[in-house]
Amino acid sequence: MYALITIFIVAIIVLFLGAIQKKKPLLPIIYLGLSVAIVLNFLEWNQFIHYYNEMYIADNFSIAFNVVLIFTTLLVFIFAPVYYKPVKRPLEDIYALILFALIGGLVMTAFGNLLMLFVGIETLSISLYILAGSKKFDPNSNEAAMKYFLTGSFASGFLLFGIALLYGATGSMNLEAIRLFVVAHKAAMPGMLTIGLLLLSIGMTFKIGAAPFHFWAPDVYEGSPTLITTFMATVGKVAAIAAFFRLMSSSFGDMENVWKSTLTLFAIATILIGNFSAFYQDNVKRMFAYSGIAHAGYMLIAIIALKDDAAGVLLLYSISYTIATITAFAVLILVREETGTFSIKAFNGLAKHNPREAFAMTIAMLSLAGIPPLVGFAAKYNLFASAIGQGNLPLVIVAIIGSMISVYFYIRPIIAMYAKQPAGTPAIDSGSNYKKQITLAAFLMILLGLIPGLIINLI
Repeated sequence: MYALITIFIVAIIVLFLGAIQKKKPLLPIIYLGLSVAIVLNFLEWNQFIHYYNEMYIADNFSIAFNVVLIFTTLLVFIFAPVYYKPVKRPLEDIYALILFALIGGLVMTAFGNLLMLFVGIETLSISLYILAGSKKFDPNSNEAAMKYFLTGSFASGFLLFGIALLYGATGSMNLEAIRLFVVAHKAAMPGMLTIGLLLLSIGMTFKIGAAPFHFWAPDVYEGSPTLITTFMATVGKVAAIAAFFRLMSSSFGDMENVWKSTLTLFAIATILIGNFSAFYQDNVKRMFAYSGIAHAGYMLIAIIALKDDAAGVLLLYSISYTIATITAFAVLILVREETGTFSIKAFNGLAKHNPREAFAMTIAMLSLAGIPPLVGFAAKYNLFASAIGQGNLPLVIVAIIGSMISVYFYIRPIIAMYAKQPAGTPAIDSGSNYKKQITLAAFLMILLGLIPGLIINLI
C-alpha cells in the first residue's frame, strides 16, 4: 500500500514540475520514487495485511508481482531518454500517465473485492488508451488509440456485467465471501454465477490478449509508440494475468470443473494462433505482438493448473517474459531509430557494428523461445511440469508444439544479425549507459535460469 501511495505522489510531483517547466529533475525523481517504492513494497513481506475491509490485500503474492511491475516500469523509464531524445515537446504528461497506469496494475494484483479489480483495470486501461495515441501527429498511433479504446470499452462492458451477475448470485463482491458461497453451493451451482464468471473471464482474457479476444493486440502494438508498446506488453499483460490468477485461485478454485475446459480451449487457441501468426511476420514489432499473444496462452496454463506451486511458476514466467521482452524492445528501438523500419532486414549485420546489442537481442530471443540454460527455458519447463502434474498432458503437448514453432521466428533476427551483411548503415550509437543496461538484462536472463527454484518458492 505504501508503495502505491509513493508512486501516486511521484506522479503528482511529475505533473507539477511539468506545469512549472522544470524538465531536468523529472527522470531522477521517477528513478528515486520507483526505487523507494520497491523497498517499501518489500517491507510488507510476510505481513499479510488487509486494507479497507479487504478491498486491498498486501500478501506475498501481490508484493512479489508488484516488485515485477515496478522494476519493469523502472526499466522502461531507463530506456526513455534514448527513445524520446528527438522529441522536443514536454513529456511530463506521458511520464505521469505511465505511473498512473502502473498504479492500476498494482491494484490489480492486490484486489480483494471485485470493485477494486474494476478500478484497477480501468485505471490501467484508460492510461494506456491515451498513451497509445500519444504520438499525436502519427495516423498509426491515432488508429491504435481508437482501436484500443473501442475494443477495451467493449471488454469492460463484459467485465462489469459479469461482476454484476456475480454480485446478484452471491450477494457480495468480496473474494472470500464469493469463495464461501461457491463451496456452500458446489452441488447445485446457480446459473447466474456461472454466466457471471464466463463474462468476467471474457473481460480478463481480453486484457491479457488471449484468443479469441486478441484481435486488438497486433494493430495496437504496431501503431503505439514503441516505448509504450514495451510497457503495454509487459506491465499491462503481467498485471492482467496476475489479477486473473488471484480471481480464480481465491474464489473459484472449487468449481474448476465449470471453467477449466473453457480456459483450456482458450489457452490452446491462444498458443496456436499466436505462434502461427508470428511465423509469417516480417515486421519485428508485429511479430512481438503475436509472440505476446502466444505467451498469454502459456500463462493461462498456470491458472488452469492452480494447485501446488502454480503461483510461483507464474511469477517466474512473468519475470522471464518481461526481462526478455524489454531487452528485445530496447534493441528494436535503437534499430528503428537508425534504419527507420521495423523489418527483420533492419537487423542485417548488426553484430558487426554493435556486438553488445546483438548479444543482448540474441539472449532475449533465445529466452523467449525457451532455449536452455536461459530463464525462459526454466520458466517453461516448470510451467509444463506443473501442468502435467495436474493431469493436463494434452495441453502441454500443444504448448510444446507451439514452442517448437516459435523457435523459427525467434531465430530469424539472430540469423539476420550474425549471418547477413550490413545494409551500409553505420554503427548505432546507443550510449554507454544504454549498453550497460541491456547487457545487464541479458546476463540477468542467464543468472535467473540457473536459480529458478529461488523464485518459485517465494510465494
